[in-house]
Amino acid sequence: MIIGIDLGTTNSLAAYFTEEGPKIIPNRLGRHLTPSVVSVDEENQVYVGETARERGFLYPHMTASVFKRDMGSDKKYRLGGKEFTAQDLSSFVLRSLKEDAEVFLGETVEEAVISVPAYFDDKRRKATKRAGELAGLKVERIISEPTAAAIAYGLYEKQKNTKFLVFDLGGGTFDVSILELFENILEVRAVAGDNYLGGEDFTELLVQHYMEQMDLKLTELTQKTLGQIYSQAEACKLSYSGTATGVMSCRIGGEERSLKIPLKAYEKMCEPLLAKIRKPVQRSLSDAHVKLADIDEIVLVGGATRLPVVRDFIIRMFKKFPDTAMNPDEAVALGAAIQGAMKERQEAVREVILTDVCAFTLGTETAVRLKDGKTDEGHFCPIIERNTVIPASRTERFYTLYDDQERVRICVLQGESRYAKNNLLLGELDIEIPKNKAGEESVDVTYTYDINSILEVEVCVTSSGLRQRRIIKGRENDMTDREIEERMRELSYLKIHPREQEENKLLLLKGERLYEETVGDNRRRMEYEIQKFEMVLNTRDRGKIEEAAKHFAQVMEEVEEDDL
Repeated sequence: MIIGIDLGTTNSLAAYFTEEGPKIIPNRLGRHLTPSVVSVDEENQVYVGETARERGFLYPHMTASVFKRDMGSDKKYRLGGKEFTAQDLSSFVLRSLKEDAEVFLGETVEEAVISVPAYFDDKRRKATKRAGELAGLKVERIISEPTAAAIAYGLYEKQKNTKFLVFDLGGGTFDVSILELFENILEVRAVAGDNYLGGEDFTELLVQHYMEQMDLKLTELTQKTLGQIYSQAEACKLSYSGTATGVMSCRIGGEERSLKIPLKAYEKMCEPLLAKIRKPVQRSLSDAHVKLADIDEIVLVGGATRLPVVRDFIIRMFKKFPDTAMNPDEAVALGAAIQGAMKERQEAVREVILTDVCAFTLGTETAVRLKDGKTDEGHFCPIIERNTVIPASRTERFYTLYDDQERVRICVLQGESRYAKNNLLLGELDIEIPKNKAGEESVDVTYTYDINSILEVEVCVTSSGLRQRRIIKGRENDMTDREIEERMRELSYLKIHPREQEENKLLLLKGERLYEETVGDNRRRMEYEIQKFEMVLNTRDRGKIEEAAKHFAQVMEEVEEDDL
């Protein structure tokens, strides 16, 4: 039997398919949700779920949670004298779900469909698959959470063509996906999201507020006291579903210290997080070339969508009520179970063709020749742009930059930054080329990306026909998103330049943002306009800079209007 698993940041659960449809598999405590928490005792006994969470209050230094956010990274969690990666800890959760399923079903479970956030890159998806394999599961498929939710809601059974948006706000990640149904094809049009935004962040706001109001310093608190504050913050957050005033009460230094927090005050705290939610929604609509008015249905997924502050925000943003027919905690697991049944070709479920998109842009590093004859290296050239329907194959031609050039190196990159160094390096290829004048020799670079997140790169020298081919599966030492951000911050020491003047800096930053947010002709236009503006800045001519700044601002306004 193939089971479906929703491996969540805060809670995880499994489901299976029956003649009556998909059903949740209860854990050993008879509950549907298993907390994604792992604890290790002095004898190296591993605990998962409710037990581990309870141990966390007493032994916080031997307990780990919210580790899904670090999936695929090199971060280590030290528990019970041993170190574990997020992949290791996730495998413990998956093994617990597998064992509970075997007890409940009365048979061996060897295969599973596991869901991941739509915005997980290849490295995180592969780490999730490896975690399943460590748990003793053959992972039949990694399915995006919004796609699984769409299947669970039965949207693929609708008779008419439907465009819908899946709003997935879980404990630690946020995804928004635009999907379209026509006939028996469920097509993902666009995805966007934030791997570091979820319900836990809405809890963190209350923790910080309580500590500020009580004049508490993090360094002064024990792990147990801090755990108590987090527990009270979570309870306070959930209480807003039935009350206009939440209460946090913690024993600190032998004294009971309570704080009342009105819902209005909490809503004010949440405004920055809600603003972060809005951006991926806007990006997904822009990439899919869909307006809000074109969306037929809004599907809510993830426990954090239960929060009144989130629900109200969704209604205001979309100007319609979302579909709440299904438990948002269970939708993904149920959809994964249906996908497993499709894999087994069970007669009770109608086969649906699922298409997916490439969540991140794939490209290579190039150099740009400037008008003064100099070259500017380190630029990123997109080949397969984000939200391209996969499988996909694209070819770009590149020319030699120097006389008598003997080799061309192709750096395979994933990301959205205009600069190659800020994107994720997946691999490299070197190929020999005949000596010739600059620009007289060229190579065709073909990227082919399939639904299993495997990238084939082929380089062909156009004059000689020499070819090189490589399958890119990612490298273990790829930089994490946090490392990339840190790298960008390190550039702040560079010497003062006209581009660092406030007005020009703002324009360039806005230009970079628009480059990352757009695709196709608008992205190429932004690349050209940014380069042109940077060249004018290099002249240090105040008059030319002012004139160029006005033009650059006008172009960006046009691009923004075009993407609405």
